[in-house]
Amino acid sequence: MEEKVIWKGRPSQWTNFGTYVLCFLFCWLVIPIFIALWRFLIVKTWKIEITDQRLVEEKGVLSKKTDELELFRVKDIRLDQPFLLRLVGRLSNIILVTSDKTNSIVRIPAIKDGKDIREKLRVAIDERRDKKRVRETDFE
Repeated sequence: MEEKVIWKGRPSQWTNFGTYVLCFLFCWLVIPIFIALWRFLIVKTWKIEITDQRLVEEKGVLSKKTDELELFRVKDIRLDQPFLLRLVGRLSNIILVTSDKTNSIVRIPAIKDGKDIREKLRVAIDERRDKKRVRETDFE
């Protein structure tokens, strides 16, 4: 069965705002210029794809690391809208709490239309759970 892409993109460079400001203030030391460039490349090469079955996150400038999260493993979705991100373009962070052993918390930072993506993700998670006949149960 073919996977349907719900959202594909990368975080905004606004995640590096603090780093860029500090590097600008200390650019006369030269090394901060390379730090800012490296942070830029980290975000530029970070790819996130959400399908109706899983979330695939690819990170890395020189070496690549790919993490996959099956949607039926998502326990909770949280939408954070920090003041600065709201100011600069209605950006938000989506935080997923999962039952995955390697990625118990997955963070999708500084993305546009976070409310819409969160809702699409919620629907896809419910559909995937129904299709796999999986229920989420917490024991305390």
